Amino acid sequence: MAIELIVLDFGSQYTQLVARRLREVGVYTEIYPYFTPTKDLLVKNPKGIILSGGPASVYDKDAYRCAPELFETNLPMLGICYGMQLLVDSFGGQVRAAHRQEFGKAHLELLEKHPLLEGVDNLSVVWMSHADRVESLPPNFKALAKSANAPFCAIAHTTKPLFGLQFHPEVVHSVQGTQILKNFALKICGCKATWDMQTFASQEIAKIKEKVGTDRILCAVSGGVDSSVVASLCYKAVGAQTEAVFVDHGLLRLGEKEQVVKMFTDLKIPLHVVDASSLFLERLRGVSEPEEKRKIIGMAFIEVFEKKAKELEKRGKIKYLAQGTLYPDVIESVSVKGPSKVIKSHHNVGGLPEKMDFVLLEPLRELFKDEVRALGAQLGLPQDMLKRHPFPGPGLAIRILGAVGYDSLELVRQADHIFIQALHEAKLYDSVWQAFCVLLNVHSVGVMGDNRTYDNTLALRAVCASDGMSAHFAPLPFEFLESVANKIINEVKGINRVVYDITSKPPGTIEWE
Repeated sequence: MAIELIVLDFGSQYTQLVARRLREVGVYTEIYPYFTPTKDLLVKNPKGIILSGGPASVYDKDAYRCAPELFETNLPMLGICYGMQLLVDSFGGQVRAAHRQEFGKAHLELLEKHPLLEGVDNLSVVWMSHADRVESLPPNFKALAKSANAPFCAIAHTTKPLFGLQFHPEVVHSVQGTQILKNFALKICGCKATWDMQTFASQEIAKIKEKVGTDRILCAVSGGVDSSVVASLCYKAVGAQTEAVFVDHGLLRLGEKEQVVKMFTDLKIPLHVVDASSLFLERLRGVSEPEEKRKIIGMAFIEVFEKKAKELEKRGKIKYLAQGTLYPDVIESVSVKGPSKVIKSHHNVGGLPEKMDFVLLEPLRELFKDEVRALGAQLGLPQDMLKRHPFPGPGLAIRILGAVGYDSLELVRQADHIFIQALHEAKLYDSVWQAFCVLLNVHSVGVMGDNRTYDNTLALRAVCASDGMSAHFAPLPFEFLESVANKIINEVKGINRVVYDITSKPPGTIEWE
């Protein structure tokens, strides 16, 4: 597939969202670090370049800068937030620390008609996130729009195809942000909107066939959407060369193993089930630090997979380990494509040991959850499976704050089952991106009957999101929450208090650990 646009990553947590929004409108886009040599970008023959946001300031001594000759290519270029400030600074304008920082919603006041802003309403809501601001524009630049706190909210060069946006059009809070990106891609760069999930599926199946050849794949299955889609892709690509393995690590939800076995039976994909619960729980004994838990689980997974691979190698050596890593896992775990900050290690990314006997195969690495669901539908996976909420690879271990043990697992497992069943019964499950329980390992005094209790506090967490990179708490009805809390307290012995988490992402993450 020919690259239409390139996004240069200057460290924004939302860089991948830019590419995702463009893929949504059919424009195939790839991301490269800001320091990529210009010749390496031009060989891709892109029709335009987007400079992402980032955490630095352009006037800092060690500010991130792309190669200066990139600005001499005459390719259409759109700078977003830091990217716009870099454009301004590079062409002789002034950027300084703002007296009044701007984070959150603003209204875009249009100053003139322009193809970049075609179809955008005056006073449209946009999302600001900047501590610096443009004080003066370089020669031959003009303002296209402003906001109450940013006199240069959208800018353009008068003769060259150079544009800048102080706000983030890629986030959902910018109501018509996708329209602006679409305008840049289609109207200004002349891109073709030909990319879709059918194309992606065909490409990935072909890539897997070519890469794997006659070798064999061990496909790590959790029963969630991501790993099930990976298993389906691999099975369509190389058939019986795929060995799908499900590891019961003892950190599963109630009935999880039985559901996974049934699902793969229905999909007609052979599945090996390994019970390694004792190993995982022994390794986690007494461990309370979240990063350490994740890394222990990642290493234990590899150990189990390597052992199972040796058993299966009677039919030939297994070279590849396929897993359902998504881009939010990657960008939060390691800075793969640029200077993005590390948030936490995911067991299948930052939690993997440096040395292992497998070559990783991660066909979903550049996708978000909703894109994976669309891909699964394209591959013919059942809707009830595709609509399942995300469930982390480390399982309930990261939904128990502090050390993990049999008793705490049983408490959160029972409570989680009550919560999820209640969402289904109230027909609220599909309106929520993800819902689960967190055992806080905090005790408080309560009264049950005429007796004093001193038991656990449980947090309910439910969020609405489109991609997992940002989220806000789900506004579940108070009557529903009260009913769930009462049911959990009455039926799960050891819990006497239930709270509801109303933290958004950012500043929080969806999972607590």
